[in-house]
Amino acid sequence: MPGNFQLSLDMLEEEISEVVDLGIPAVLLFGLPEEKDPVGSGAYDPEGIIQEAIRVIKQTAPNLMVVGDVCLCEYTDHGHCGVIENQRIDNDQTLELLARTALAQVQAGADMVAPSAMMDGQVRAIRETLDANGEETVPVMGYAAKYASAFYGPFRVAADSTPQFGDRRSYQMDPANRRMAMREIESDIAEGADIVMVKPALAYLDVIKTARDRFDHPMAAYNVSGEFSMVKGAARQGWIDEKMVTLELLTAIRRAGADIIISYHAKEVARWLRGDE
Repeated sequence: MPGNFQLSLDMLEEEISEVVDLGIPAVLLFGLPEEKDPVGSGAYDPEGIIQEAIRVIKQTAPNLMVVGDVCLCEYTDHGHCGVIENQRIDNDQTLELLARTALAQVQAGADMVAPSAMMDGQVRAIRETLDANGEETVPVMGYAAKYASAFYGPFRVAADSTPQFGDRRSYQMDPANRRMAMREIESDIAEGADIVMVKPALAYLDVIKTARDRFDHPMAAYNVSGEFSMVKGAARQGWIDEKMVTLELLTAIRRAGADIIISYHAKEVARWLRGDE
């Protein structure tokens, strides 16, 4: 995607220094392992790519908040978010591996973990594992209402994480269902999530607004790759004013009730807000 790149460990210091200079308070990490396997072992390997990246970032910018995405889809050779048994996700086996992934990230230095696999009970499994290993103060940001969206396409290409069979509709949410989102958010809060998330953001502003009205809990919204890429594509054609449209869309997410916005626009918006461009 324009302005967004896969980064090797030797390029991280320069990137993180720029992030800090722009005043961006946090980064969310996704990993691309050298090899993938059926159980996503690179996700929870103590020497895995994300764990190594966390260490580099913390050496470069100790005060930058580092959030680890906790999922297996980037690490499995089949592209699904968990362990597959008989062509179906095995929820319970996956929970164990998600918890191991979260612990590995925290032990490497992550300040917060963000489970995105949409497995039932993932927040509780991670919270209990962190607590049992003396990491009671590490917060969990749950991808509570994560929809089975077509807007993830550019990210899946970048992360080589497109499912090799079927799709993710058996564990991600039906885009037509708003009431289920409220139940999922309520469940994540009950399991111990410190922050809950709605993903995607722009096509689900009503979900963000409904959740904000119902829950007095910190709320994040993920402005995903497809939403970002549509703005970039239209701007390249000269159809829109990129800066004004981007700021208007992000303002809409904030107005709907999001306390935190995760966005691929972050660096350019930070430059605009401080008057660099």
